[in-house]
Amino acid sequence: MIAEDMLTQAQQRCIPDVSFELIPIRNLVSNQEYQRPLSENHIRKALEEFDVYQINPVKVSRRDGINYVFDGQHTIEIIASESGSRDTPVWCMIYDDLKYKEEAHIFADQQKHVKALSSFETFKAHIEADDPKQKMIEAIVQSYGLAITSTKAKNGISAVSTLERIYDKYGQAVLDRTLRLAAATWEGENNSFSGNILMGIARIVVAYGDTVRDDVFKDHVGRVSVKAIIRAAKERRPGALGYSEAMIIEYKKKSKFRLSLKTLYGGKAMSGEDDFGEE
Repeated sequence: MIAEDMLTQAQQRCIPDVSFELIPIRNLVSNQEYQRPLSENHIRKALEEFDVYQINPVKVSRRDGINYVFDGQHTIEIIASESGSRDTPVWCMIYDDLKYKEEAHIFADQQKHVKALSSFETFKAHIEADDPKQKMIEAIVQSYGLAITSTKAKNGISAVSTLERIYDKYGQAVLDRTLRLAAATWEGENNSFSGNILMGIARIVVAYGDTVRDDVFKDHVGRVSVKAIIRAAKERRPGALGYSEAMIIEYKKKSKFRLSLKTLYGGKAMSGEDDFGEE
């Protein structure tokens, strides 16, 4: 242990004057006016993936003998629910010299200088941990000579959250075919692996299945640039569905394969003209 008198003033200024105690949840108060309302949705999701290693110490201001929580109100509710008892103790970082207004100020600024992890940084950490989902996604990406990157790069995919969303929502096979189509259609053209392009293709794969042929998709959709797809998508509707529509329209041009745009929205595949007016 380092003696306090061995530290410089600058060092001492960087060390908060606190103590740590295990305090039962029933002895903690967390209903101060400056706090946000409890989110039942946040608590439920945390309980579904409960991990004791993700539990942080609760910050407590001890005023007039009462333990006021000013950071960690969700933490104590998660632990109380997981353990089934408000007698369960939690580690608390105790401040003995704070006034109410100081607590509110600390609460307001607690995230001011916190740098959140990017999707790429989180993904790479999962890879280092050998987590199966991320390892599978990485293997699929690499099977097409591509790489997961932090920024846009030739043959790189920086839309990490989209890869995970496709995998989670539609499964491994859909992600695999989505990347195969994107890679073959534009051969690494700039923005061809953007989140909207990938999700747009994934929606097409899910909606039409084998009705959409990979070779026809490559030839017909690949006739136009990614920039043209982006322009057309923005004119149609916001988000990935606009991209899906723009690509299906190109797929259908000068083709015997007459697909209905209704299918993108859960309608049955139909031949001939659709409700959007394109052939």
